[in-house]
Amino acid sequence: MKPQRVPTKTAALRRDANLSKGYAAVFATVFIWSLPSLFMYYLNRFYDPWAQNFYRYSVACIAIVPFVLWQIRRGGPRIDMHAIALCLVPCVPNVIHQITQVMALFYIGPGVYTIFTRASVIFTALLALAFFPEERLVIRQWQFQLGTLLGLIGAFGVIWFQANPQPRTPSGHIALPGLFIAFTATFCWALYGVLIKRPSAQLGSIRSFGIVSFITSALLLPLTLAFGKIGTPIHAGVQANLVLIISAVICITLAHVLYYVAIHEIGVALAQTLQLLCPAIAMALSAWIYHERLTHAQVWSAGILLLGAFLAMRTKPIAMTETAENI
Repeated sequence: MKPQRVPTKTAALRRDANLSKGYAAVFATVFIWSLPSLFMYYLNRFYDPWAQNFYRYSVACIAIVPFVLWQIRRGGPRIDMHAIALCLVPCVPNVIHQITQVMALFYIGPGVYTIFTRASVIFTALLALAFFPEERLVIRQWQFQLGTLLGLIGAFGVIWFQANPQPRTPSGHIALPGLFIAFTATFCWALYGVLIKRPSAQLGSIRSFGIVSFITSALLLPLTLAFGKIGTPIHAGVQANLVLIISAVICITLAHVLYYVAIHEIGVALAQTLQLLCPAIAMALSAWIYHERLTHAQVWSAGILLLGAFLAMRTKPIAMTETAENI
């Protein structure tokens, strides 16, 4: 009897469809993740860093609820006190990252910040060496060693050679507090990415993000009451509030779901590598909207940083987070 070819063709068509869905999801995510710094830079005119992050995360938390309920109906891990405790520790560096990334945009432009955040790949790999013994072999690979060196040099150069930082130093470079804040934001994002790895693996991406968004909002509330202006939405105006809601739903909730689809269909490595397109898109949009420009030194530094990030990402194994980049 001749073997039937229909199942083989059907399987091939299914694989092609899944790949198409994966690539569509990852390119949508790449575009979306080029936008957060642009939104936050705009919202800095109306919202203080504390209130901006509290309301963005609160909106994202509400938006993710339908996806969480849908997953609960399908079965799987329960959302109980153990699950909440599992996600609590990663939320601390996440809160610090959210606040400092908004503060950093008072010193550097949104395009430059998006380029600089590629250094999180380097920090994530370095932190993985400390937290996950199974990944310590990565430090022996020349790609990682060279990529780390190039990434750190490039990251420093991108923000140090800022053309018009505010406030300026007598030398014209970015003020040291701005440099420290930008590094803190990127480092805390990498730390969050490493700490959320196991909760995300146990609970699933959508469940873990639902818990993270709730805890993060809860942690940001007292900080906003103490240091920010909780009544900002009343005075910010309809347009600013609409931008905040859109940025939260698209850049946090939707990006998270799309990225989960992308890594499921085409894998983490390829999905992460394609994220290197984000700085180019963000820089182009920032130049168009905010007239941001890179100096020649920044262009060279950006190239060095992205090359270093690419080399570091090619090492195996590597603890790359399976959560959205701008949660």
